[in-house]
Formats: sequence, C-alpha cells, structure tokens
Amino acid sequence: MIPPKPSRAHLWVFLPFALMLTAFCLAPTYWVLVNSFMEEGGGFSLANYEKVLGSKFYLIAIENSFWLSLYSSFLALLIGLLATSSLRFVQGKVRRFVIAFVNMSNNFAGVPLAFAFIIILGTNGAITLLLNKMGFLGGFDLYTRAGLTVVYTYFQIPLAILLLYPAFDALQDDWEEASRLLGASTFDYWRKVVLPILMPSLLGTFVLLLANALGAYATAFALTASNVNLIPIRIGALVAGDISLNPNLAAALSIVLVAQLLMVTVVNQWLMRRRRYA
Repeated sequence: MIPPKPSRAHLWVFLPFALMLTAFCLAPTYWVLVNSFMEEGGGFSLANYEKVLGSKFYLIAIENSFWLSLYSSFLALLIGLLATSSLRFVQGKVRRFVIAFVNMSNNFAGVPLAFAFIIILGTNGAITLLLNKMGFLGGFDLYTRAGLTVVYTYFQIPLAILLLYPAFDALQDDWEEASRLLGASTFDYWRKVVLPILMPSLLGTFVLLLANALGAYATAFALTASNVNLIPIRIGALVAGDISLNPNLAAALSIVLVAQLLMVTVVNQWLMRRRRYA
C-alpha cells in the first residue's frame, strides 16, 4: 500500500506568519544592523561602535541599563516565585480572580504607571508624605536609579507570575507527601525537588524579564527624562532629538543592547546544558 503524500496545506498557513515575522522582526533588525555600520555621509565604517565604546557617557548608559535590569529582574523573579507558590494553596474563584487581576496589571506600564507612581511615591506623593511623617523614606527619591528599580520591579512582577504559573502547575502534591515520608523537611523538599524541577523555567523567566527591562523606555523617560542615563533614553534622543539627531549611532546602541541580551541568553543556555548533563 502506497502511503499518501503529505499535504502542503500547512505551508499556506505558515505563510502569513512568515510575512509578519519578516516585516516586523527580521527586516527592522537587518536595517538596524546595516545602518549601525554606516556613517552620516553614507560610507561603511566602525566609527559608530568606536564612538559608543570609546565614550564614557555611553558606557555609563550601558552599565546603568544592565544593572537596573538585572536588579529589577532578580527582585521580580523572587517575588513572583513566592507569589506563584502561594497560589497553589488558593482554589476556585479566588485563584481565577488573582490570575485575571495579574493578567490585567501586566498591561499597566509605560506613562500611566509612571504617573501612578508620581502620585503615590513622588516628592509630594500621598504615601511619601505619610511615611515622611512617620520617619521613613528619608533618603528615597523616585526620580533616581533606586526609584526606577522599584518601578521596574513592580511592572515585572505580574509578568513573572504569569510565566511561572504553568511551571508550578506541573508540581504534584504527592511529591511533597513522599518527601515527608522519607524524612525530608520543607526546606529539603524545596531545595532538592522543587527548585531543580523549576530551574529551567526560572532561568527562562529571568531572561525574559531582563529583556523586558532592557527595552523599557516610556516609564523611565516619563519619570526621569534624561536625568538617569539609560540606553533606551539615549536611543530615543538620537532618533527623535532636534539637536543630537543621529539614527546610525542609535542603531549601534541598539546592537549593543541586543548583544547584552544575547550574552545573558548564552549564559542561560550554558547553565541549563550543564544541569542537563550533570
């Protein structure tokens, strides 16, 4: 019996996806990469990268963006881990309400989030004035890198919960009961059972949070304008600025931003491969 020929109908389904991927991902990335090597006169050169890597101003922007993203991603991952583990003990309508609320708050970012934090924790914010009267928050300033860390952590927590929630659903209750029967404590159960199972999800979530923070622009710009030196703000100034308009230099900064994310992704894949073959 001759087997039927495989249908090629799935290729027509894949075609719209391929067109969208090319138009909105591959083509802009190619344009940025090519223009990062172009001078203002139109010649091919490494001058843009020499200017980025040789300027202390841009190096500080790269450093600030990396550490701000790293701190906020780690804090959001830790809080999201604790919150998601707590959801396992909530059932029914309460859990559905929490997930729906987290899903809604995941879209609350950008300028509205910055405005909300200005009202709450700004210089004359409601909570700031209240805590100052109580003797707290004496040196806290929302419009600095420390304030941005708080804001970035806040808008990354819902994303961390949504990404970790399916991984926690894979845990089975009888695993904890079996570990208790074998004499393991709660700490031992988490250290030897839960964390090794969740490690790929934790590392993958951390990389996505880091990418989300590295590319955040509207929140940082609405809060600090150019007071905090960050790569997205520098790129925006070079693309839309009236005085410092230089899209080719902005393209080089964008490639540096992508290189930071690729570096973290490579480290993540290396750690996962070591755990797989350990």
